[in-house]
Amino acid sequence: MGVEVSVMKFLKFGVSAVAIGVVVAVGGGYLAPVVFAPRQNISVNAADPALIERGRTVAQASDCVACHTAAGGKAFTGGRAMQTPIGVIYTTNITPDKAAGIGGYDFADFERAVRHGVRKDGAPLYPAMPYVSYAVLTDGDVRALYAYFVSAVQPVSQPNQASTIPWPKNMRWPLGWWQALFAGHRSFTPPREATPEVARGAYLVEGAGHCGACHTPRGAAFQEKALKNGPGGEFLSGSNIDGWYAKSLRREDVGLASWSQAEIADFLKTGRNAHTAAFGSMAEVVEHSGQHFNDADASAIAAYLIGLPARPGHAATSPKGEDATTAKLYDSADHSPGALGYVAQCAPCHHMNGRGTPRLFPALAGNAVVVTDDPSSLIQIALAGGAMARTPADKTRPSMPELARLDDRAVADILTFIRTSWGNKASPVSPGNVAAMRGAIAHKPLDYVPGDAK
Repeated sequence: MGVEVSVMKFLKFGVSAVAIGVVVAVGGGYLAPVVFAPRQNISVNAADPALIERGRTVAQASDCVACHTAAGGKAFTGGRAMQTPIGVIYTTNITPDKAAGIGGYDFADFERAVRHGVRKDGAPLYPAMPYVSYAVLTDGDVRALYAYFVSAVQPVSQPNQASTIPWPKNMRWPLGWWQALFAGHRSFTPPREATPEVARGAYLVEGAGHCGACHTPRGAAFQEKALKNGPGGEFLSGSNIDGWYAKSLRREDVGLASWSQAEIADFLKTGRNAHTAAFGSMAEVVEHSGQHFNDADASAIAAYLIGLPARPGHAATSPKGEDATTAKLYDSADHSPGALGYVAQCAPCHHMNGRGTPRLFPALAGNAVVVTDDPSSLIQIALAGGAMARTPADKTRPSMPELARLDDRAVADILTFIRTSWGNKASPVSPGNVAAMRGAIAHKPLDYVPGDAK
């Protein structure tokens, strides 16, 4: 009898402990935004023309329109589909419409959302919104952003689309703990001994440009492994996102080792340089954001990036291997499936020597995107094709035709040939790699645009 009483007491204690734990966990998750993101109840003159114009510049640098505009939709009305490990998130309407957008936000609401990831109702935002980067924006830049969005953006009454994340994964309170762990309050600190130009570049890269959101690898909790440069070299060291591999932006063999400061700045503003051209998500970044940088800011970003050292284990230069490929192709001496496929499908634009035509057809020889460890971008552009960024800098806008009509083996052979020719030294691409990417492309979610909003 005594044993039964003891067991019952133990069970009751256990249930009580679990209940208390749940209350603490859930309650803490809801309280975290209140603790870490107190309201800044200050007045902002949102009608000030100078402040509005500054806000326009910050919004362009932050690439807000690219994420908050669906294909075929109106600017800033949301509906852009973002695939995450737990489901699809649709970006929200951030026009100043009072019902569907942010028209009911005062500055305090806006600042909490932008720098801390907290909605007007106090719920945490998913980290698909790069508030982890925007946390370092200055007070002046955030006030300017607010003035721009509430005074210069056209309000549009387009409802937001709910995510496809199922319950219980769609509960918001765990995000409060995530923010407490990975998105604490912080401010910008310039690199040690940085020149004013490099400090400005670091601010734009770490903050408004949120380059780390795509180019920094993420951990098990989907957190960026580094938010600024450190001894481990993880910041901007490359990451796979949405089927694209955002290459390393460090001065290393698979990064920017062979690029000059002027070439980096040119790429940011035009999406092209002598080495490569932007496709996919990066082309959108250039179209909506990079081309609007003034020359000083583009040069500042380049000055900062060119100073990021190579990661341990990566060469600080881009070695040039011996070209034993070009002569064989001209002499029709290579009858391998990859070589034959390259000559038929790729050589008309990229040429037998793999060097392409500067600013028209990217070089494949020595291209860091081609030889990086993760061939995702190369496979995706081969299967789905794509177009370069549209900017005033270049009159033509060449497109890469899709090769999806070829079977997986044929595509794999061609890409393996490209990754191992003209001195390129990279691992082969398998038919399985191609099949996996083909499936990912086929299942990409569609953007949400209501019929009456097109």
